Amino acid sequence: MTAHPEETLVVPEGGRPSFRRILLKLSGEALMGDRDYGIDVAVVRSLAAEITAVRAGGVDVAIVVGAGNFYRGLAAAAEGMDRATADYAGMLATLLNALALQDALERAGADTRVMSALVVSEAAEPYIRRRAMRHLEKGRVVIFAAGTGNPYFTTDTAAALRALEIDADAILMAKNSVAGVYDGDPRRDPAAVFLPRLTHLEAIERGLKVMDTTALSLCMDNRLTIHVFELADGNIARVVAGEDVGTIIATPDEEGT
Repeated sequence: MTAHPEETLVVPEGGRPSFRRILLKLSGEALMGDRDYGIDVAVVRSLAAEITAVRAGGVDVAIVVGAGNFYRGLAAAAEGMDRATADYAGMLATLLNALALQDALERAGADTRVMSALVVSEAAEPYIRRRAMRHLEKGRVVIFAAGTGNPYFTTDTAAALRALEIDADAILMAKNSVAGVYDGDPRRDPAAVFLPRLTHLEAIERGLKVMDTTALSLCMDNRLTIHVFELADGNIARVVAGEDVGTIIATPDEEGT
C-alpha cells in the first residue's frame, strides 16, 4: 500500500479536497428512505453500491451509523427512562443498521468488518484502533457500531473520534433530504439560507444543527474538515471526486490556508 502523505488535508477555495481516507457518517434516518421507521432495502442497496465504487477507486472508507430510524436514547430519556440505560439501548440499535449495511456492502462486492464499541462477539469484532487501521490498509470497509461505547455521547461524537483515530482526511456527513447546512431548518422555514462554507466556530456560535457541540469542538481543535451534503444518488462519489457539493466546514490553519 502507498504510504500516506505527511501533510494535513488542505481544502482550497473551490472545495477540491484530495482524499485518501474518509469517515462517512450516516444517520439512521438516511436508511429509511420514504418510510416512517426501519430500513428501506432499496436505499441501502443503492448506498452500498456507491460506497463499494468509492472503495474500488482507492479511497479508504470507514462508516459510523446512527440509529434514529429505530431508536433515540434522548427521546426515551425524556419519557422517563434512565438516560444511561436509554443511551445503551441506542448503541445496540446502531448495530442493527451496521449489520444491514454490512450485508448490502458484501452483496455489492465489498470486503467489510463491523467493529463495535460494545462487546457483541457473535455479531461484530470489538473496536481496537490498530485492528481497524489494519482492516482499512487491507482495503476493507469498516463500519463502527455502538457509538463511543459510552452513554451521554452521540454518534456524531463517535464519528469525530473515530475519524481522528484512523487519521481520516475528512468526515462526510450524508443528510436525509437536506442539501447541506442552512441558517435554519429548511423543512420548516422556506426562507432558510443555504451556507456553502463556514468554520467550526461559526457553526458552534450560531447554534447550527450540524453536529453536537462536543463533536464540532473536537473537529475544530484538530482541524478536521466536515462535508455536509444530501444523501442522493452519486453525491458521495462527487464529494470524494472533489466536486463542490453541499457545505464545507473547515478551520483555517495559522497561515490562513
